[in-house]
Amino acid sequence: MSHTSPFLAFLERALDFIRATCLVIASVSLVVLIVTFGWLVFGRYVLNVTPTWVEQLALLLICYIAFLGAAAGVKEDTHIGVTLFRDMLPFGPQKVIMIFIDIALAIFGAVMLIAGISLMKFGWATLLPMLDIPESFRTLAITSCGALILLFSGTRALVRILKFGAWSPTDAYKEN
Repeated sequence: MSHTSPFLAFLERALDFIRATCLVIASVSLVVLIVTFGWLVFGRYVLNVTPTWVEQLALLLICYIAFLGAAAGVKEDTHIGVTLFRDMLPFGPQKVIMIFIDIALAIFGAVMLIAGISLMKFGWATLLPMLDIPESFRTLAITSCGALILLFSGTRALVRILKFGAWSPTDAYKEN
């Protein structure tokens, strides 16, 4: 893409910032996970006292690591995909397929968001064992991932539709 409007450039920077924030949160969660498991091993084998809360915290952290990482992968377009047949088509049909995939991902994100909100409402009264926080903190990872997938894919589809004649499918790979 040779020329980008100031608004689209700003939008891309904002989405990149959100993606980077997701990766920072997932990375910090991974570090906390490793440190707490180190504490679990130290407590169990050195102090002979097992911290029981580590397992529940690990389950919570893994949700955020996986879902925020997945959302960042949608933004970066790094998920595994079979593109052989799409790549064999001329540019026009390739572009239509890529837009269709973005719209399908946005719909999937919307479904995750709506289902996640329902799960959060349902789990608010239930506490996570050993952590004494609402179960909804675990389902917040699903909800935020759905919102981010909707945002990233929906925006990409909209930009591709608006700039349909000005980009080629090979440009999409150069951006990443």
